[in-house]
Amino acid sequence: MLRRLHHDQPDSFAFTPDNLTWAEAQITKYPEGRQASAVIPLLWRAQEQEGWLSRPAIEYVADMLGMDYIRALEVATFYFMFQLSPVGAVAHVQVCGTTPCMLCGSENLVAVCREKIAASPHEISADGKLSWEEVECLGACANAPMAQIGKDYYEDLTAESLAHILDELVAGRVPVPGPQAGRYASEPASGLTSLRDHEAGRAPHNASVARALDLGDTVKRIDGSEVPVTAPWLGKGSAPSGKADAPPPKRAATAPAAGPAVPESGTGTKPALLERPREGGADDLKQIKGVGPKLEKLLNENGIYHLDQVAGWSADEVAWADENLVGFKGRASRDDWVGQARKLTRGE
Repeated sequence: MLRRLHHDQPDSFAFTPDNLTWAEAQITKYPEGRQASAVIPLLWRAQEQEGWLSRPAIEYVADMLGMDYIRALEVATFYFMFQLSPVGAVAHVQVCGTTPCMLCGSENLVAVCREKIAASPHEISADGKLSWEEVECLGACANAPMAQIGKDYYEDLTAESLAHILDELVAGRVPVPGPQAGRYASEPASGLTSLRDHEAGRAPHNASVARALDLGDTVKRIDGSEVPVTAPWLGKGSAPSGKADAPPPKRAATAPAAGPAVPESGTGTKPALLERPREGGADDLKQIKGVGPKLEKLLNENGIYHLDQVAGWSADEVAWADENLVGFKGRASRDDWVGQARKLTRGE
């Protein structure tokens, strides 16, 4: 199946502070030079934050990991768990259509989605709240037909029960997940014939459903605050507030020699460069759309530390930057760094 990026892309993407702390901690799991191994969890976190994976999000993650954009795009387009187009603001419904579910009526569930959400998969409902798709086996065959909504399974579905679930979601309520036809878990639909000693004292719900109910909102997307421990493998514990540990302070910038660290071409005019950042430290150049950690480091190595340096570039100086920033040719003019930097220096 051909998977393409959505035609309508946002201007930029950045992790929330909590999600950035989480992402930086994930990268430390891997040895130096192997940071690209974190690409799947970071892409997943980006999708959890926004609901889907945009091109700026994919490129942002690639910059964090020092990857070529095409490598991150290969991962995002290969795995079907990544949504490459916008999804419903409340929930994205994934109806299993593999053989056991199909034999038990999944086609009726798809019909409900077409009627109550949108006529075609990956379309968003008119109110913007829901979207849907048909997926391959989700591994709950004994409880067919079923659908995954948010983080949970809704099993033993009928057209009527799925319609009710969708109505509840649109109304702002979160229906109880798990079996919808009276079953406790995955026992025979006709009831247990053995191992019945525990029935009298069992909890009202199985452990998976009970955990979902404890959370209270199983369609809520991750925002970073759910993970109080960011890097236990580095001996970092949870903060008293329950929030993620604050990222370590940045090391003081060194003072590289002025001038580019890359071979120069004769194109354009080299802008004025600094040997070191001014008093107070370097600006966060990653505020400029298209500048990630890798490119910010390259700019710093070339004597560019401050937004007002970029804001003052002439057309010839932009041409020099386009040509001489190896691996990122054309980026400065394509993303209008100068215009962005001017707005940022004005506090916009």
